[in-house]
Amino acid sequence: MANVQEQIISAFQFRHACKEFDPAKKISDADFAFILETGRLSPSSFGFEPWKFVVLQNPVIREKLLPISWGAQKQLPTSSHFIIMLSRTKEDLTADSTHIRHMMQDVQQLPEEVQKGKESMFAKFLESDFDLLGNERAMFEWGSRQTYIALGNMMTAAAQIGVDSCPIEGFDKEKVEQLLREEGILKGNYGVACMVAFGYRVREPRAKTRRCKEEVIQWVN
Repeated sequence: MANVQEQIISAFQFRHACKEFDPAKKISDADFAFILETGRLSPSSFGFEPWKFVVLQNPVIREKLLPISWGAQKQLPTSSHFIIMLSRTKEDLTADSTHIRHMMQDVQQLPEEVQKGKESMFAKFLESDFDLLGNERAMFEWGSRQTYIALGNMMTAAAQIGVDSCPIEGFDKEKVEQLLREEGILKGNYGVACMVAFGYRVREPRAKTRRCKEEVIQWVN
């Protein structure tokens, strides 16, 4: 057990926001399939999986993204694999939406009476517990919070097998979504939550800095 813990902490120490990758080094199909699988198997609120992972390998579209993605200037041209992380919008996240019912009926395979109870509970959560229903952007951001769980898991899994990554929010969301629609990539009720690049570093990063445990952790006994 101690050895496993050491391996995991080592991966967290290894991981950093890699700004530039070695374009000559490519992640193997098996390794990238593993990274994607850790995203697919990630947890989400109510188990409703509001995400979609667009693996953007097309160099022409990557080039088109550059002028509207200021935070990915070096990552887009050099990364082995580049993912645009999508999250569903309000239309697909209301309690009576087609997606939510598909998740409960076809994916989770809940009995009908359990579906009804879960739908009622979810409706209350959206309407009053978290007060999300009246705010379209808040609904999207709630879905994005789930997507970030998958993002974190993929980056950690990548670090555990020696693959570097960089999460990216430095882009014009509206223009990126417009481009993706024009390219036939963004379809349905989705928006761009974030981006993430994977590959192999060209140089070692500076030492990791984090706040001390006393600033971060509060115990209530």
